[in-house]
Amino acid sequence: MTTAGTAALAQPPASLRERKKQATRRLLRRVTLDLIAERGAANVTVEDIAEAADVSPRTFFNYFPSKEAALFGPDPSRGMELRERIVHYSPSVPALEVLRALLITGAGVVADDLAELGGDPADWLRRMKTVRADPHLRAAHAAQMATLERTITEALAERLGTDPDRDPYPGLLCAVATGAFRVSMTSWASSGGTVPLERLVDLAFRSLADGLPEDCELRQVAADAKDRADAKDRKDDH
Repeated sequence: MTTAGTAALAQPPASLRERKKQATRRLLRRVTLDLIAERGAANVTVEDIAEAADVSPRTFFNYFPSKEAALFGPDPSRGMELRERIVHYSPSVPALEVLRALLITGAGVVADDLAELGGDPADWLRRMKTVRADPHLRAAHAAQMATLERTITEALAERLGTDPDRDPYPGLLCAVATGAFRVSMTSWASSGGTVPLERLVDLAFRSLADGLPEDCELRQVAADAKDRADAKDRKDDH
C-alpha cells in the first residue's frame, strides 16, 4: 500500500471503553466458534454461549442478534466504514487500486481478529470447515457475504458515478476483489500463517493487474509457504 493510502486509513487509538467492547465481542465469537465446532450448531444455544463466556444472554444480544451473526459477522460498523472509505478515497486513484489498498489493510485486521480468537490459522480453517458443513450455517454465511458484497458494489458504483444494476463493472470488480481476498485467506490459513495475509492479498491484486500469468509471484510464494508448513509438520511428528 502507498504511504498516501496508509495515511488515508489511519485510525485514532481506541478508548478504554471501546477496547473492552472489542474484547467482549472477540470472546463471544471465540466461544461460539468453539462450541459449534464441538457440538454442532443445532446443539448450541445463545444461553450456552453466554454461560461459557461468563456473560448474560442480554449482554450477548447487545453484540450480536444471533449465534450465526456471532460466528460469521464481524463488527457491523466495518461494512459501513468500508463503504465510506471506498466512496471518499482519493478521487485520482483507480477503483481497483482503492480496493487493493483497503483490502490489504482489512487483511491485517482479519489476521489480528483471528489471532485473538485463539489457535493458529490452520486450526481456525479446520474449525470453520467443520462449521460450514452445516447447511443452515452455510446459508447464513452466504447471506452475510452477499450483503457485504452488495455494500461494496454500491460503494464502487457511487464512486464511479454509475448505476450498479445497469453497469456490470462495479459488481464485477467487487466479485474479483472479494474472490482474491477469499482465496488469499484460504492459502494463508492452510499454510499456518507462514506468509502474512497482507502480503498474499497484495500479490493476488498484483497478479490480477498483470493479467493472471501462470508464473506469477503469488503462486511461488504460496508454494514456498506450503513447503515450509509441511516441513514443520513433519518435524513436529518426530
